[in-house]
Amino acid sequence: MELKRFAIYIPAYNAALTLPRVLERIPEKIRREVQEILVVDNNSPDNTHLIALEIKKQQDMHNLRVIRNERNEGYGGSQKIAYQYCIDRKFDGVVMLHGDAQYAPEFMENLIEPIIRGEADMVFGSRFTGDPLKGGMPLHRYLGNRALTTVQNLLLGTGLSEFHSGYRVYAVEALRRIPFQRFSSDYHFDTEIIIAMVDTKQRIMEVPIPTHYGDEENYVNIWRYGLDVLVTTVSYFLHRRGWRRSRNWSRIFGE
Repeated sequence: MELKRFAIYIPAYNAALTLPRVLERIPEKIRREVQEILVVDNNSPDNTHLIALEIKKQQDMHNLRVIRNERNEGYGGSQKIAYQYCIDRKFDGVVMLHGDAQYAPEFMENLIEPIIRGEADMVFGSRFTGDPLKGGMPLHRYLGNRALTTVQNLLLGTGLSEFHSGYRVYAVEALRRIPFQRFSSDYHFDTEIIIAMVDTKQRIMEVPIPTHYGDEENYVNIWRYGLDVLVTTVSYFLHRRGWRRSRNWSRIFGE
């Protein structure tokens, strides 16, 4: 597996100010060698897609592709578009790097390596293997993440340090094996894809990353997100044990 068969997928919404920094901080070797850097603009009302196109032109980034959704497909919906794109083009791996500059592109190689070596099907950038509070994570987010992760580990039989990092790398072959098009188009898509990876016994690895919280806009309703994550995880647990049938998981698994 070679780096040239990888894509970097950047979900972007109102990221006109931060996207240039994100693209600039991708290590030069990776930026030059990956097959595509795919920016999916989720119908931003600002000029996100125009900024990306201007960067492509000014910096002669031949491998930068910009998709602007005609409507906001949701955070999960954007991922569905990107992952299907990577499957259709027979890429080997795809990195998800947010366009709001919250995650460090400089650590990307560390996340890609286990996929290239065939050691993992999915790699997390984990903030909780370090000191997320020192990196500016708000206390309520820290405590919420800890609580949800503890419950999810107990219900899923996993030992992850966190479930809620958006910095991830997937082997595209692993994405082929899960029904991600049936997942939610909302933010808890990230939870459903982990559960599906666990359900299909795929290999998940964590790599430490630094935590950074700046003045970027956050569009997640954390209370609704936390409830969605909890309901999704508990309903899967009950469904798989035959204690309570879940219409959502029956639909996802085609049962």
